Amino acid sequence: MLNRFNERYQDRGTIKWQGMFLSEHNNSMDQIQKELQHTVPKKGQMSFEEISEVLNAAVVYNKSIAIQLESVDADNNYSDDIVGKLQGHDELGLWVSGTKVNYDEIRNVEFYDEIKWSSLDE
Repeated sequence: MLNRFNERYQDRGTIKWQGMFLSEHNNSMDQIQKELQHTVPKKGQMSFEEISEVLNAAVVYNKSIAIQLESVDADNNYSDDIVGKLQGHDELGLWVSGTKVNYDEIRNVEFYDEIKWSSLDE
């Protein structure tokens, strides 16, 4: 009897395991896919003088800045900007929101305007 069953049984392959995925698995896979698709656009290379002007204005007017670093990952993508207020500096670099950034690592720096939650459209 068991042998006849095995002869007629047709395995559904990986389809039978699709029901085993939990919604948490699907959500985490979607999140990973979004992260893989996320790319940061390449900003223009600024000269040392242009970078200095923006940094000086950020100190004078106490404004937040966004810094794009020169470094790229293995896929030739830039990392997210370092955003925050300028907290200090020395001869090698500066600190932005607790992160040390060397002067020679800076590709682009610009003022960062935070969007208030009260001004968001629904």
